[in-house]
Amino acid sequence: MAETNQAWFDRATVVIPGGVDSPVRSFSSVGGVPYTVVEGHGPHVIDVEGRHYIDLVQSYGASLLGHAHPTVIEAITQAAQHGTTFGAPTKGEVLLAEAITSRVPGLEQVRFVSSGTEAVMSAVRVARGATGRSKILKFDGCYHGHADHLLVAGGSGVAELGLPGSAGVPEEAVADTVVAPYNVVPTLDDSFACVLVEPVAANMNLVAPAPGFLEGLRAECDRVGALLLFDEVITGFRLAQGGAAEYFGVIPDLWTFGKVIGGGLPVGAFGGKAELLRALAPQGPVYQAGTLSGNPLATAAGRSVLESVTPASYGTLTQRAQAFGADLEAAIRRGGLSACVASVGPLLGLYVGAHSASISTPTNYEEAKAIIAEGIYPEFFHAMLRRGVAMAPGAYEILFVSMSHTDEILAEVVAIAEEASLEVAASHR
Repeated sequence: MAETNQAWFDRATVVIPGGVDSPVRSFSSVGGVPYTVVEGHGPHVIDVEGRHYIDLVQSYGASLLGHAHPTVIEAITQAAQHGTTFGAPTKGEVLLAEAITSRVPGLEQVRFVSSGTEAVMSAVRVARGATGRSKILKFDGCYHGHADHLLVAGGSGVAELGLPGSAGVPEEAVADTVVAPYNVVPTLDDSFACVLVEPVAANMNLVAPAPGFLEGLRAECDRVGALLLFDEVITGFRLAQGGAAEYFGVIPDLWTFGKVIGGGLPVGAFGGKAELLRALAPQGPVYQAGTLSGNPLATAAGRSVLESVTPASYGTLTQRAQAFGADLEAAIRRGGLSACVASVGPLLGLYVGAHSASISTPTNYEEAKAIIAEGIYPEFFHAMLRRGVAMAPGAYEILFVSMSHTDEILAEVVAIAEEASLEVAASHR
């Protein structure tokens, strides 16, 4: 078989629905054929055709240190020599739990699962079980995994495909899910079990929390006895060593984590105060289980990442990412397109438009959608890809700068972005 991206995608479509194992990997919204990755090192990935790309996807944020970091590979190798799964308690899960709880202010216990979706699904169940209430509130454009009751008005791939939710989800599954606009503090009553929020919305592209928004959610939850649940699958251990709770100074009742804590392997976690988590079986009536939860390879990889970074590391990453974001925005504008790079800490969101006029930074999903609806991102995406820069094939995702992206590599991306912008702008004259 020819070693081409087209040949591998054709082969995939025969045995994998749509040729991909997650819709966000599809090129359906940008057109063309996905590149098939064979390896990655630091800030780069290589496809089956031997093409090298500067990778700004980084497994959607999972690779904080970059691909195939030697420390992580060594940790996985050592762990694998002792066995890959046991269905029994291991030292590794205790050590990773200690590493997480010692870093996040207010977090006392965590339970591991195998994905972010599992983590959020389980945390919501805890909230309902602990409060005896059924309603949950989420925000328009935020994505919290593909559990039935959370797919309504979701961001990420749901938004990219233009779906209000998903077929196969009955109305009764979302009957107790209330959707509110992001950055507006809702008024609750005592029927709500929890408010579920991305502390930084990173699945409608990037939208920062408005001043007072997270504090307002904390106060409103306290007023009616609801629980505040931070979905930190993306922000956890990327915004800061203690995640959003440290970065914003707002302490939720429940957390969910993923991405970084797996070091590139599948893992998720949810947690909170020990008193609250006593509702979980075997101590309490809320059931949750998983044969592969706390997998020894994943816990070893995650611990190696957390032990490799310091508060100073996050400061350096934030400084580098924000400087890159400013330079990237300026370069795209010089090329003739409009651009806005929204940033919170090291998280970056790129919005591009068809002309050189400025774009206002979005504050909610509707404003983000209005920019994305201009339809320039697919053209810009391919112009960058042809020049060796890989971004997510969807305008609702964000850019991830890892600790392996040097200033020199980011400067190369900036230069390429100006060329790409010139090309796309010329086609619209």
